[in-house]
Amino acid sequence: MALEIKGVSKAYGRFPALKDVSLQARDKEFLALLGPSGSGKTTLLRVLAGLETPDAGEVRFGGEDFLSLPVRHRKVGMVFQHYALFRHMTVAQNIAFGLTVRKRSEKPSKSEIADRVHKLLQLVQLEDLGKRYPSQLSGGQRQRVALARALAIEPRMLLLDEPFGALDAQVRRELRRWLRELHDRAGVTTVFVTHDQEEALDLADRVAILKDGQLIQLGSPNEVYEHPATPFVFDFLGQACRMPGVVEGGRLRIADWDSEAPAGAPQGAVEVFFRPDEVTFAPADGAGLSADVKAVAQRGPDVRIDCRIEGQPVELIGHGPTLPPGVSPGLSVRVRPTRPQVYAAG
Repeated sequence: MALEIKGVSKAYGRFPALKDVSLQARDKEFLALLGPSGSGKTTLLRVLAGLETPDAGEVRFGGEDFLSLPVRHRKVGMVFQHYALFRHMTVAQNIAFGLTVRKRSEKPSKSEIADRVHKLLQLVQLEDLGKRYPSQLSGGQRQRVALARALAIEPRMLLLDEPFGALDAQVRRELRRWLRELHDRAGVTTVFVTHDQEEALDLADRVAILKDGQLIQLGSPNEVYEHPATPFVFDFLGQACRMPGVVEGGRLRIADWDSEAPAGAPQGAVEVFFRPDEVTFAPADGAGLSADVKAVAQRGPDVRIDCRIEGQPVELIGHGPTLPPGVSPGLSVRVRPTRPQVYAAG
């Protein structure tokens, strides 16, 4: 493991931002820290960057005590949400900044700096824009410059704090794949903070999910999505339908529907979660949960179905282009979750 975080805690007054967080990242791994506002992900990133000092805990990187190293010796590149570029400097000057401010004994020659800037401009696909100023660039281009500047110091670890947060959805999607390719070519350990579930699942090798300063689950994107450790993780990683149920004798009962309980389901009162598109529909006299259809709306190849199950409003998704049999406003149908996740109630 390249990065080892053990028992890190940090409080601001009475507010605990991090509570005994422990996790690891492999060498050259792309690790996403995912969670809602206030979950502690940015605080953890700032601890790694040397911008915050934890109240307790240990951080090691490459076997070294990372917290005891002066910030300039950590060789960490950091990219913020709002670029933080120098407006009075050209693109090339911004990229070179971290090299030009080094002590004379550590500073590369002018030709070495120029060569590295040229290679980085090629890497971030801005080779013709080195003489421009930040005000002459688009938001996506500015973020590429910020990434190039972070890489200029040849960091051992790259820290990204919501780097696409200030960009519109289309630009975010375009930069997402590019960032993953950039990480692979740069060969550094990357820690990426985001509150965007799709972004984390699409980019990362592993995802650390935080809530209220605590680590809730750590795993590959497929592991955390397919096997959420808690109801919070299930709900946070995508649209979720939630129903109360009971597990007894290997059977799961939800309202008027009885089925075989999933393997390992807890006994007694439970909460049942399922994705709105992981359902099948049957006529009102078939098997499943009784649902009253209120409205239907076509959305490209899919169909949004607003209904009520046990008096609770539920939005389901049917895969088109035609409506599932019997699904029409004013009618009743039966709905069967195909992959329910079951958690102990409370």
